[in-house]
Amino acid sequence: MKITDGIRYVGVNDHEIDLFEGQYIVPEGMAYNSYLIADEKIAVMDSVDGRFADEWLANIEKESGGKAPDYLVIQHMEPDHSSSIAAFAERFPQAVLVSSAKSFPMLKNFYGVEYPDRQLTVGEGDTLELGAHTLNFITAPMVHWPEVIMTYDSKDKVVFSADAFGKFGANDTADDDWACEARRYYFGIVGKYGAQVQTVLKKLAAFEIETICPLHGPVLSDNLGYYLNIYDIWSSYGVETDGVVINFTSVYGNTKKAAGLLAAKLEEYGCPKVAVNDLARCDMAEAVEDAFRYGKIVLATTTYNGDIFPFMREFIADLTERGMKNKKIALIENGSWGPMAIKKMTAMLEGLKNIEFCENTVTVKSGLSNENIAAIDALAKELCE
Repeated sequence: MKITDGIRYVGVNDHEIDLFEGQYIVPEGMAYNSYLIADEKIAVMDSVDGRFADEWLANIEKESGGKAPDYLVIQHMEPDHSSSIAAFAERFPQAVLVSSAKSFPMLKNFYGVEYPDRQLTVGEGDTLELGAHTLNFITAPMVHWPEVIMTYDSKDKVVFSADAFGKFGANDTADDDWACEARRYYFGIVGKYGAQVQTVLKKLAAFEIETICPLHGPVLSDNLGYYLNIYDIWSSYGVETDGVVINFTSVYGNTKKAAGLLAAKLEEYGCPKVAVNDLARCDMAEAVEDAFRYGKIVLATTTYNGDIFPFMREFIADLTERGMKNKKIALIENGSWGPMAIKKMTAMLEGLKNIEFCENTVTVKSGLSNENIAAIDALAKELCE
């Protein structure tokens, strides 16, 4: 596939995978992207999952016209991008491996190989001349591993962005909604490192960019301002969508009724968007995505063994692990004889930055009462202010 006159796509699609990184459901598969820059010297940008090494190497030989590559640029050492490096090194014994100083020890740790005579270590501001193409290296530590680099090709104005701007899904699967799976990917995998993403966005602002080539998902070349802006929103923990997301767990259906009544009241009072997640049944990664997408979050759960219901505990832990901030949070609890959920949820959340709790809370004691209905109405009005 042609990216520019001098850059070709040599990646692969994976429809065998069911869980990415052992936890994220990927019904549309995954793409492991790799690119070939053909010039006086040939550079291959990143490798692919080792299960597809033969297909990847065949793609390289086809797009290079049978000429052996001179360089393999390793931007990220996660195995979905590095486990074909040894196969590449064996097939092309003269090729030099180009990466950051922290990558090569990882290569040894993962695969027991080093290639000490074939290493070219690069850092911030270093360049590599291929001929007409000059590669400019940008360090991007903790986006989302410490060894990560990005690369800017000054001739074609292309950024090879490593895992940034990636998404779930194979590239041969029709998907017009980039943001949906890109958002789930970002907040699941990169979301903890918003400050580091902000730093690299500032670095990228110094370059004139016409194309973004990520390691997962489609090549981005149209409306780049949209992608850069949405990454700025996500990484600064801003509000992408005006509305409220309600997340609940329910044992016998009463907390679910409270969540449903609140959703109806929010819509009645003109809330622009209401999303509802049953944490026991939904994809937890999608619920996490929604929590970062909206500015207002409702947590509704039961008291369970003097604590909170396990799915809600897991969900809040996911939010705190990723350093969620800049949110307004409403709390609803249910407890038949000793409601404790609000106290426990507040304790889990109190270390987050710039969190505002709603003044109105709701305590259900088993089933909904008229008092609960009035409290839910008051909470809906507060959330719609």
